[in-house]
Amino acid sequence: MDYLVELRRELDAFGALLDGDLSVPVEHCGAWTLRDLAVHMGAGNLWVVAAVREGHGDGYAEDAAPRDRAGLRTWYAESADALVAALSVDPSTAAWTFFPPRTVGFWRRRRTQETLMHRWDAQHALGSTTSLPPALASDGVAEVFDTMALRMISRGAATAPEQSVRITATDSGRCWTYGKGEPVAEVSGTAEDLLLMLWGRKPRDAESVSWAGDREAGSAVLAGPLVP
Repeated sequence: MDYLVELRRELDAFGALLDGDLSVPVEHCGAWTLRDLAVHMGAGNLWVVAAVREGHGDGYAEDAAPRDRAGLRTWYAESADALVAALSVDPSTAAWTFFPPRTVGFWRRRRTQETLMHRWDAQHALGSTTSLPPALASDGVAEVFDTMALRMISRGAATAPEQSVRITATDSGRCWTYGKGEPVAEVSGTAEDLLLMLWGRKPRDAESVSWAGDREAGSAVLAGPLVP
């Protein structure tokens, strides 16, 4: 997967949404409005630029973001350009990251997935969601289990499950097993539906996903929390 191509597309798609009502609440992001989400995204872009170019993970500089529409759009677009430029080096280049691998390649993937999810959040807030690219959504599901859930455990924010569940993407054919031992249950759906469920954008019992086996035990395995 060419993450830089995917990232550029998702960054631009998010930026285009800033023509909408910036005061609308974003359902899955606490008390944030779309304006707050845009500030978070732009600051996050610049945070990663510093992680790559300066080798540190110091905090977000959200207070520097303009709050008027024109200023915010320009600032966000500049942050997106800076991010793509910083990541347009050999992906094996060393960089500060919050989880292995400690490379630019980590940020290419992580920032693409972050932007994908928040692009969906912004569209959802504006009442106009479009589908997530299947290959990218499938990679996002993989990232939940190979990076995000492990990080939550390493931080003490979650406990490693004692049982396991199998997750199957019906459109890509990919499957993952999370936890220990033979799976007690299987949950299946499109990669998009699975990704949205794992990130809390859809409930575990959403009609768009199917369960087999011990659903209660499987739900407990996925309770995590798997992501921040």
